[in-house]
Formats: sequence, structure tokens, C-alpha cells
Amino acid sequence: MSTEDLLITDNEFLRQFETQINDELAVIEYSQQERKIFLTKLRMPEGTEDRQEDFIIAVLAEIKERNTRVVPTSPEIAGFIRRNRRKYKDLLPVGINI
Repeated sequence: MSTEDLLITDNEFLRQFETQINDELAVIEYSQQERKIFLTKLRMPEGTEDRQEDFIIAVLAEIKERNTRVVPTSPEIAGFIRRNRRKYKDLLPVGINI
């Protein structure tokens, strides 16, 4: 399974991106201010941690399409962006270093 297999839903009411992995819900919670989206919490179903990066990649792709900047406050998402800095540095607001 790859990121293309993940159907990402933006649940605006609960302010979270959602996807189904092994018939369970994976969630990235967010808050939005102006042209920035703060990714605040990542919840993966037990036993699906191997899909965590695919989920993060898919959500970042969705945010990039919206031409919005990302402020990752979740440690897992911040760590992912740090490890993949070259690919995702253009999503970070000016002056934000991860």
C-alpha cells in the first residue's frame, strides 16, 4: 500500500484529517489561523505505525495543494519534516525552523 491508496478526508467540524487504515481511523488534528495550518496531534490505530509516514505524506500533499503553510507542533510530524527537510521546507512559514 502506498500514499496513493490513502483516501484523506478533511473533517472540518472536528478539525482533523482522517483516513481508514485496516478499517480503523487514523487522525491528524489541526488548527488553522490565517494562511497557516498547525498540525497538533497524530493518532494512529494500534498496529498501523508502519503506515504513519504514508499518512503524513498524504496530508502534506493535501495542504500543499491548498497553498497553505504548515506549522507542525506534533512531535511525530515535526520529526518527519526534519528528516525530509529538503522536500518539505517550502511548506514551512518564513522564519520557522524545525
